[in-house]
Amino acid sequence: MISILIVNWNVRDLLRTCLLSLQAFAASSHTQHIIVVDNASSDGTVEMLHDQFPDVHCIANTSNRGFTGGNNDGLAWIEKNLRSAADVSNPQSSILNPQSDYILLLNPDTEVTAGALDALLTYADANPDVGVVGPQLRYPNGSIQSSRRRFPTLFTAMIESTWLQALLPSRWLDGFYVRDRADDQTSVVDWVMGAAMLIRHSAYAKVGDLDEHNFFMYSEELDWCRRIVQVGWRVVYHPAAVIIHHEGQSSQQVSARRMRYFNHSKVRYFAKHHGALQAILLRGTLQAQFLWQMGLEAAKWLLGHGRPLRAERLRAYWAVICGMGKRE
Repeated sequence: MISILIVNWNVRDLLRTCLLSLQAFAASSHTQHIIVVDNASSDGTVEMLHDQFPDVHCIANTSNRGFTGGNNDGLAWIEKNLRSAADVSNPQSSILNPQSDYILLLNPDTEVTAGALDALLTYADANPDVGVVGPQLRYPNGSIQSSRRRFPTLFTAMIESTWLQALLPSRWLDGFYVRDRADDQTSVVDWVMGAAMLIRHSAYAKVGDLDEHNFFMYSEELDWCRRIVQVGWRVVYHPAAVIIHHEGQSSQQVSARRMRYFNHSKVRYFAKHHGALQAILLRGTLQAQFLWQMGLEAAKWLLGHGRPLRAERLRAYWAVICGMGKRE
């Protein structure tokens, strides 16, 4: 059985396309269940699901629980309903086939391609020591989207996805982005992007839910994979499965909050796994970078260059600086 879990926020049309692709290219080797958790969308998503996809189970949250909380809501529903139903229909199922069930976390801005689900499931079935399998992600134009990673070091966290990254030699992040391996090579990695990741149910049962205490969105899949690796499972990137990803379509609707959550989660991850000292050093480095950017924006504002834009950026950068690493 594969339970496909999608957390949605105000991307109704992309979600419709995603669900149509799941209908067109359903898994042939496993029973497929689709669960959509809607985080209080205002674009008619819930109504669309009821009208056009009656077989999809919809959990309609009354507030935005974020990627982490929304997925945990879906995981709780799977445990309460699908797993218990399977046990009732076949009381020996958990004994006869302890690793046959999977959960696929899938973004609503994705489209599965022909054979993608079967490729993931076939690989997982053949490799029982693998707890997580990630597909190859591609942009809508067909180009490859980086989706496999090694665990970040303090140095890589200080520069990755900051303005410094464009100024420094790209080779400094080759290890983090696993550029030493071919894109078409199946390989063991440290973690894969949460836009599409297949988790063996027995691995999930071992480590539990995503950590919504520390992560609203961003770094939650990094933390989850790290916990899964720590208890002995492998994480694998498997490019035979291809999924199209329209990256960031939900989070880009609120770019200032996106920036805040991204950096907040990065610091919280280091506090959790590397201790207070590294978290303090990381937070200070990131805050210094944002202060520098604030200085540049303030200078442009004083010169009268796009003042509304500069004022918006100054507010956003200050919010990131003040909230970075603090518990929500």
